[in-house]
Amino acid sequence: MAIATDIRSLSIQDYHRMVEVGILAADERVELIEGQLYTTAAKGTAHSAAVTRIDRVLSQRLVGQVLLRFQDPVRLSDFSEPEPDVAIVRIDPLDYEDHHPTPAEIFWLIEVADSTLRRDRDLKVPVYGRSGIQEYWILDVQERRLYVFREAEPEGYGTEQSLSEQDAIAPLAFPDCRIQVAEFLRSPLGSNATAP
Repeated sequence: MAIATDIRSLSIQDYHRMVEVGILAADERVELIEGQLYTTAAKGTAHSAAVTRIDRVLSQRLVGQVLLRFQDPVRLSDFSEPEPDVAIVRIDPLDYEDHHPTPAEIFWLIEVADSTLRRDRDLKVPVYGRSGIQEYWILDVQERRLYVFREAEPEGYGTEQSLSEQDAIAPLAFPDCRIQVAEFLRSPLGSNATAP
């Protein structure tokens, strides 16, 4: 007996239509990646706190230079509309009311990994690189590391760095914006240190 192996890829239009007709709820926790629907993980407290810290740091350092979007869609192609935890995008006069940001409008993307590190690496690195996202960061709140992917290419990224909380980095688009990895993480237990 032969088993069918063809899988139908959903387009963004298919995906939006599924919401319009009620197949998917508007607030359902899914994202479209390369024509497939993936459920998104529930946001734990460590994840939410890290997103808040990222917001605070980037809002202070890049005020008036970027628009920060949180867990909102970006349109990578006709078949990919993921919802990264943080998208640092060009300022748009309509605040993207008429479209979701596209790769040409995205400075870089950040995913916060509490329990999703493998998926953020194995699934999203190739998609983001292939789509031309110039820089992609994964903040691993469990291991207290920041993974930085640069040099987008068809298979993903040409370079990957793994930074500890003692390290600092500046995004490619904003070389004067130095960020200490520890600023995105809670202070270690037993420490009185606070992030600037």
